[in-house]
Amino acid sequence: MDNTSIITQVTNPKEEEILSSTQEKVSLSNSSLKKQRSRSIFSSLLCCFRSYNVDPPATNNNTSVLPPPVEENGAPPKTPAPYLLPEVNINDYGRKCVVIDLDETLVHSSFKPISNADFIVPVEIDGTVHQVYVLKRPHVDEFLQKMGEMFECVLFTASLAKYADPVADLLDQWGVFRARLFRESCFFHRGNYVKDLSRLGRELRNVIIVDNSPASYIFHPENAVPVRSWFDDMEDMELLELLPFFEGLSKEEDVYAVLENWRGR
Repeated sequence: MDNTSIITQVTNPKEEEILSSTQEKVSLSNSSLKKQRSRSIFSSLLCCFRSYNVDPPATNNNTSVLPPPVEENGAPPKTPAPYLLPEVNINDYGRKCVVIDLDETLVHSSFKPISNADFIVPVEIDGTVHQVYVLKRPHVDEFLQKMGEMFECVLFTASLAKYADPVADLLDQWGVFRARLFRESCFFHRGNYVKDLSRLGRELRNVIIVDNSPASYIFHPENAVPVRSWFDDMEDMELLELLPFFEGLSKEEDVYAVLENWRGR
């Protein structure tokens, strides 16, 4: 497995410029080979999202109950897939569920050394230990603490657990995430790892997803609070500026009208 294939990330515009200028100096055949290898590397550990213009499959957005089993050729119905989340903890009764992405939403990770990395996480791949350098988005600590006070928070990433789980251990010092979901919990749809909110086991009208990638919530865009992809801007204020909005949202009976107005802004 290529090392960077376990992390979900989008391309950093700065890195893209460097890559482009380098490729102009090599032959067309070598350039094509490198492009293919680069895509392979950044699509399995971090899992690059490809096209955002994908049509979601037919799905019922008004219920979190999984579709009933259908008999095939008179055979016994298949057992429906279990929900991704356990029963609601007693401390979270009455709270809305917020699904929060990891890469480029809360942190940015790279296999290239970063001098000001907040964490360095060793990840074993094919018998070799690689170092992953992780930068925390500004105000992520305050954001997580406040969100944990208001919502049932769930980490949902398309990265592999071998990378994302130890990062979450270091990032979430307060036990904000009631559950962690990784790539195996995603639905692979037309080249993208999609987070199917209907499989969580929560009422969709009480579910919000915070994510920088529209492809990840293509099945339920009406439940999304989009955020800008973050790489290394230490002046970024987005997480801090979102807190007043979420404080108001936590008191609303139904999220859909509020989120529609928010996206319209």
